[in-house]
Amino acid sequence: MITRPNVKINLGLNVLRKRPDGFHDLETLFVPYPGISDVLEIVTGDDYSRTLGGLQERYSEMAQAISPDGKLMITIARAEGVDWDPLKDLTAKAYMLLAQEFKLPPMKIFLEKLSPVGAGLGGGSADAAFALRMISELAGMELKDEALAGYAASLGSDCAFFVYNRPMFGSARGEILEPYDLDLDGHRIEVVIPDGISVSTADAYRGIVPRTPPVPLREVLRSPVESWRNTLVNDFEETVFAKYPALASFKREIYARGAVYAAMSGSGSAFFGIF
Repeated sequence: MITRPNVKINLGLNVLRKRPDGFHDLETLFVPYPGISDVLEIVTGDDYSRTLGGLQERYSEMAQAISPDGKLMITIARAEGVDWDPLKDLTAKAYMLLAQEFKLPPMKIFLEKLSPVGAGLGGGSADAAFALRMISELAGMELKDEALAGYAASLGSDCAFFVYNRPMFGSARGEILEPYDLDLDGHRIEVVIPDGISVSTADAYRGIVPRTPPVPLREVLRSPVESWRNTLVNDFEETVFAKYPALASFKREIYARGAVYAAMSGSGSAFFGIF
């Protein structure tokens, strides 16, 4: 089974308050962006991989690992190299999470990582959510979206969004989701990624001051797109721009190209423009 987990952007991101559990309450509108995606294949047992041959041709090195019980093998290919333990990849964690409750057959995961890491686009979260659904189908579990979203939320705050993969208003840690009817008719979204800058979520949160926005996000989103430049805010931009001033210039360049709205996605460093 092969899928292409796509990334997302955030239209507005307000960090409202710090929670007793150490996380933050926030509100944002998650929007899928199909223009950037990974390639994820999962097969059972000794089934033949349809992607491995191509990966071996395109990549001189790949990261591979086998779980201690021998039931999971994972292979990850990435042009920049893989600097994390494959068994700690969210796709592997998805398998291990379901294996705690269900009797899963042995599986092999092949992930071609094409989406940027540390860009605020949620590529890893997308991989996890897609993997949960694929594992469920391959094992004949047929888990419904609500159940899948529950498992996804335990893997990461924005993982649950990718189970639904349509515009969703997110609150709490981002795992409480409500469908949202987004109308961008006549506009297009373009994601742009600065070279050489990766922002960790921990860095983005460092120094952030939670606050209640003067205008609720839902109200801002109901206004015309052309008015968002002065009202639709990503709270992470303040702390991230302070550490990476080049990103503020990058945003200005997107406006100079004619965007009616531009913002950093999530905790950065990727940006998007609406034209």
